Amino acid sequence: MDAKSEYGAPMTTDVTPDLELRSAGVVRAARDRYQCGMTMNVETETSALTQDEIASLLAKTSRTFALTIPLLPEPLTTQVGIAYLLLRIADTLEDAPRWGRDRRHEALVSFASWLGGRSSSTSEARRWISLVEKDAPIDDAGCMQLLRRSEGVRASLDAMEPRAARAVRDDVIRTTRKMAEFVARQSDDGAMQLDDVPDLEAYCYAVAGIVGELLTVLFAIATPSVENERPSLMALAQWFGEGLQLVNILKDANADAKEGRLYLPRNVPRAEIMQKARADLAKAQDYTALLSKASAPPGARRFCELPVRLAVATLDRLEAGEAKLPRDEVLRIFAEVTSS
Repeated sequence: MDAKSEYGAPMTTDVTPDLELRSAGVVRAARDRYQCGMTMNVETETSALTQDEIASLLAKTSRTFALTIPLLPEPLTTQVGIAYLLLRIADTLEDAPRWGRDRRHEALVSFASWLGGRSSSTSEARRWISLVEKDAPIDDAGCMQLLRRSEGVRASLDAMEPRAARAVRDDVIRTTRKMAEFVARQSDDGAMQLDDVPDLEAYCYAVAGIVGELLTVLFAIATPSVENERPSLMALAQWFGEGLQLVNILKDANADAKEGRLYLPRNVPRAEIMQKARADLAKAQDYTALLSKASAPPGARRFCELPVRLAVATLDRLEAGEAKLPRDEVLRIFAEVTSS
């Protein structure tokens, strides 16, 4: 997976180190691998997913967010969970290490049409499903199971409160279309170089900033007092997402570079990107404080605070020349946030 990792910004970005928190008994999920060449069929069952099914799919496709999404109260737990799963489908189609650039691009464009619903039964909108059924895009059993249950994920979206469903659908489509624009710039094997800081900001907005805005809308719909602070929260949401994404990019820079994905512009010092990430994370902390001021549910604050705390600690380690957070520090931060 590329630097975008989990669901971009407070929701898609995974700032947890490569340490498996599941080994501490927090989340346990199978990570079996598909054999190359294996095909699959997308299930035609269109009933909405149960809460247990949502939790199971989260556990099989996420580290961080299988832990944080349950911190939210209902209906946010279900709404954010479904939004994550839809974004994870798009992310899987974008990464698709077993596909070339043109197939990844075609699948993303088709997925956006399918999610839009107006032409979901046409061959164009279902093209991405045909591509998946013909040749698995990834050798990960959890992601493949999610793709197989995509009709159920969409049915769960349709069952949401209408304003929340519209927000999730519109912003996942926006993210998917912007992903497709960046895929179109790649070489066939996925290599890409971001040009400068504005290009980096545009990438972070595409994969993370939009998600920060989506979360803000969902928080405001769920809690009337948050609606009053919505303009101020929206002004911070993009930078919240960007800060998490920049830490992810910095953390994974060496691994991404080996695969030809150069998200750090060549002419920009790494220290400058670290400074930018630090400034963004300060805005993310302001966002979390504003949620509390607006009497958001404690779970919403914890959901946002945990990735910010982990990102700040990760950035501290990176600036000290270390690769990742030690396991005990991750567990300490998790315990502090969830008990407050």
